[in-house]
Amino acid sequence: MSTMRSAVFDGEGRIRVARTSRPEPGHGEVRVRLHGCGVCASNLPVWAGRPWFQYPFEPGAPGHEGWGEIDAVGEGIDDWHSGDVVALLSTRAYAEYDIARADALAKLPVTFASRDLPGEPLACAMNIWRRSDIRAGQTVAVVGVGFIGALLVQLATRAGARVIALSRRPFARGVARSCGAVEVLETGDVHAAIGAVNELSPGGCARVIEAAGEQATLDIASGISAEGGRLVIAGYHQDGPRQVDMQQWNWRGLDVINAHERDPAVAARGLREAMDAVEHGRIDPFALITHRFALDRIGDAFQTLSSRPDGFLKAAVLA
Repeated sequence: MSTMRSAVFDGEGRIRVARTSRPEPGHGEVRVRLHGCGVCASNLPVWAGRPWFQYPFEPGAPGHEGWGEIDAVGEGIDDWHSGDVVALLSTRAYAEYDIARADALAKLPVTFASRDLPGEPLACAMNIWRRSDIRAGQTVAVVGVGFIGALLVQLATRAGARVIALSRRPFARGVARSCGAVEVLETGDVHAAIGAVNELSPGGCARVIEAAGEQATLDIASGISAEGGRLVIAGYHQDGPRQVDMQQWNWRGLDVINAHERDPAVAARGLREAMDAVEHGRIDPFALITHRFALDRIGDAFQTLSSRPDGFLKAAVLA
């Protein structure tokens, strides 16, 4: 039986790299020899050992930001071949190999086939972008500048919008400015942040994207949305209930969009759109991946993600 190395999450900050069986593609599936997998903040509760999870996790799970080279093709596949370099939507990509359905792949642009390119968060950014309905000339606020927030700053700027970016971290604010934000503000004081944005854009912003997943950033996003504007929830809120000022939302007549997609076809469309956006320069994710770790050091990757030291924006684990 062929084997591979996979990360196994045991909870409470423990991850081990074990020898596990190498998967075989079924009908309509391909196997990808992974080059790497992005490390997503949504995996932090799994790493930390929150009580609603069962351990150990399946080998390779919950890695979902993989890219690599197809090395085996299942039955019923005509459009994909061994050697194709792809980004994939899968669930066990903290490993040397993973399986994906043929309709959950996108080919990396030829120019960037040798680069580190976690496609799933790029797909998320494209799907958020579509739901945001941003147009040239609008003032757009992005509240929270992580990897996806920075991509959204790029997209909005290159579409002709005036972007105000807000982040707690000085490094992230610098990233936002390099991505095209005309103003960058800190989020430490909610009321001060709201006041500062409303001075820069009297009456609020036509489009506001909340991209940090915290109560404070949701409060800021609500407080800077213009009457008749669109408030897009892109942050992943996973540490309990949230409160919103419904009177404020009602009075301003906001369109409030939950931009988290669960339809696999929509996610796959976003992945294809992301590869096209990279190829044509609408997004440039490469400088945003600031830290890289070998698979054997995946625990260090999560420690770094958790502490977010100066200079950190996005980590990838390389297989």
